[in-house]
Amino acid sequence: MNRVNAFLELLVKQQGSDLHLVSGNPPRIRLFGEIHPVKYRELSSDETRDLLFEIMPDHARARFENRGGADFAYEIPGLSRFRVNAFRHLNGIGAVFRAVPGHVVPLDELRLPASLKNLTRQRKGLILVTGPTGSGKSTTLAAMIDHINESRKGHIITIEDPVEHLHANKGCLISQREIGEHTDSFAHALRSALREDPDVILVGEMRDLETISLAVTAAEMGILILATLHTNGAAAAIDRIINVFPPGEEPYIRTMLSTSLVGVVSQQLVRTADQRGRLAAVETLINNAATSNIIREGKTEQLENVIQGGALQGMQSIDTALRRLLDEKLITGEEAYRKARIKSNFEQYREQNEPAPAAQD
Repeated sequence: MNRVNAFLELLVKQQGSDLHLVSGNPPRIRLFGEIHPVKYRELSSDETRDLLFEIMPDHARARFENRGGADFAYEIPGLSRFRVNAFRHLNGIGAVFRAVPGHVVPLDELRLPASLKNLTRQRKGLILVTGPTGSGKSTTLAAMIDHINESRKGHIITIEDPVEHLHANKGCLISQREIGEHTDSFAHALRSALREDPDVILVGEMRDLETISLAVTAAEMGILILATLHTNGAAAAIDRIINVFPPGEEPYIRTMLSTSLVGVVSQQLVRTADQRGRLAAVETLINNAATSNIIREGKTEQLENVIQGGALQGMQSIDTALRRLLDEKLITGEEAYRKARIKSNFEQYREQNEPAPAAQD
């Protein structure tokens, strides 16, 4: 058995989300949003390197040696799959293992808005799932892909770095490609995917101008594109896409985006009231006539008003989502206040947070 497995088994047993192995430090586990040390000695640089190289694929090791960092997937059969980022730092080597559920959790079990199912029923266009790192974007996208897989017949291509959730063929044929092992980049894989008779393409992350341009073009061509961005809020996601393009091309991309966008899902993870789990608070923007006009005219600051007035179409702001979780007593007032965009609306509900449980060895 690989030696790192013992730490990963502890991570899963404790219901943690991330394992941190950083040379010069004891292992640490993130539990329900907070990092706690494991009762273990400090890891040396050589020991950390040995732990990682024992499980690192050849292509990832070559990238690590050349670039000082690499992403890859690791699986312990019967336990879980993990997304791994290995990196060099001042005192040696480090790695973070993100636990990926062994099965795709359905949309209903994730307590996500019903509007997300409506988004997956679209046959073409661009769906963005946004949020900060560690906000559950991959889990939401996997659930949306799984719903499409069950509800229609077609070809789904996923482009990920690395492949996280494994999808079985149900109603659809699934092709999953990993950056570094199956293709050089998101842009190369996306350009190739356009010639592979796709109905749906999942782009794990839109990082650069070429990838974003290809994704928007593919959505215009009649393919359903699901993609992620690291932004906070639906309006910020629109601005991020537009601002990637040179100034002279902004009117053109605004027009394309106004017609190709299906919707934006922006989420944050919030700690449950019992301090033993986390839920997604989700903001949703649906592209309707008002949304399209605002994007085309470059007045994205007005999208907040569209979201506020679009409840009947399945839209909701992050503050509305937090208020619903608070009303259902699923989260505390203090947690709602911390995550709220307009904090004055939650000032009266503030409470003292209880400390999170510590990891045990």
